[in-house]
Amino acid sequence: MTSDATPPTPPLSPIAFLKGHGTENDFVIVPDPGNELELPASLVAALCDRRAGIGGDGLLHVVRSAAHPEARSHAGEAEWFMDYRNADGSIAEMCGNGVRVFARYLQRAGFVDAGDLAVATRGGVKRVHIDKDGDVTVAMGRALLPEDGVTVTVGGRSWPARNVNMGNPHAVAFVEDLDHAGNLHSPPPFAPASVYPDGVNVEFVVDRGPRHVAMRVHERGSGETRSCGTGACAVAVAAARRDGADPAVTGAPVTYTVDLPGGRLVVTEHPDGEIDMTGPAVIVAEGHIDPALLAVPA
Repeated sequence: MTSDATPPTPPLSPIAFLKGHGTENDFVIVPDPGNELELPASLVAALCDRRAGIGGDGLLHVVRSAAHPEARSHAGEAEWFMDYRNADGSIAEMCGNGVRVFARYLQRAGFVDAGDLAVATRGGVKRVHIDKDGDVTVAMGRALLPEDGVTVTVGGRSWPARNVNMGNPHAVAFVEDLDHAGNLHSPPPFAPASVYPDGVNVEFVVDRGPRHVAMRVHERGSGETRSCGTGACAVAVAAARRDGADPAVTGAPVTYTVDLPGGRLVVTEHPDGEIDMTGPAVIVAEGHIDPALLAVPA
């Protein structure tokens, strides 16, 4: 007996994964040194789904720079490329907490030891130091401070927001109470929309003491997250300008402690503009998942 029906598509092979977090900004980690896996946006979103998948604020695709077309030019400088995806499957330039967790994975897998390494990202090559005491420090580069800012509005309240670019865009608003940010599930409205045509990460910030702030953040493509490394850096930069502590003017480095719902980060900006961010990075689980078991949209 014959049939003209199209044979079913064979199921995809199981995907090895790990789960990690940096100050509770959590990620699905997919090791793929040879860049052999296809990771369409629908599959990434399914893996990051907190109820029907593994769950995460984003996905860290671990690839050797020489094997990825977007990173080959960095292969001589950085062996590894962090191909970062937001929880909705969209591609992002950088993730500060993600870089720390990425480095921790490389250490766990035996690819690197404690000490210094370089990681290629779409936001440039990042210098990382894995401390023997467990914390990871990332040289986040310099902030860009475009002059065009926006006004952010939530629940009838509005605030001016400082435009800070850390390889990805941020709008930093200083508020009286973090509850004023609302639920942050949806992107906070901002105007003019033309300032951030591709969307923006929005940080709401309150003071806790001298050189000490607390924040909440809406990350574009992910909603409110427990932490955002580039956001913490953007907040420290904006706070230093507000406080008259711009290191390029004072000639002295300035350090801010930044409290986030998921933990604490320490951010130092140097007189040359370079920014260091230090915080924890933890691997919590590893295993395999069969993509055929996920509800992946066609």
